[in-house]
Amino acid sequence: MFEENGKLTPVTLISVGPCYVLQKKNKEKDGYEALQVGFKKIEKKEKIGKSMKGKEYRHIKEYRIENSPLNVGDEINASIFQVGEIVKVSGISKGKGFQGGVKRYGFHGRKSSHGSKSYTRTPGSMGMRFPQHVGKGKRMAGHTGVLRTTIKNLKIMKVDQANNLLILKGSVPGTVRTLLEIKA
Repeated sequence: MFEENGKLTPVTLISVGPCYVLQKKNKEKDGYEALQVGFKKIEKKEKIGKSMKGKEYRHIKEYRIENSPLNVGDEINASIFQVGEIVKVSGISKGKGFQGGVKRYGFHGRKSSHGSKSYTRTPGSMGMRFPQHVGKGKRMAGHTGVLRTTIKNLKIMKVDQANNLLILKGSVPGTVRTLLEIKA
């Protein structure tokens, strides 16, 4: 995206909502104040079982908000954001499969001279003399990615209320069509 001064800025387009307020909890009845928000209504083609009655939305999340002006049935969309506002975006990061210690944790590996032929990316010794096993939580090779990640201080470059689009400066966690949580 080109700014007014001609500077080229990398941006990400995000389709926002619409989300709907499903339930408003209060201190008298529930012991705390919160809003339950639903996103992406399940189509009638899909079967809704007995356990899903009252949960016609694919994604439901609860936010603790005190003295909220929103009521049950209200729509939350891109109109709540303003250009120039700073937000944080949370989501599930991309999966990177099974990775070694060098890529997963930034280990240095071994030196590539003095007879170490094909051992340059190995993690090296990791056990103990006593109690003769590898301790829990030791950083080793394993599955990388698919974790909840939050990117902070993302600036809103443009808001398209007609199409419910949000254009953010920079990148957000996850792949295409990942469910994201945007907080001001």
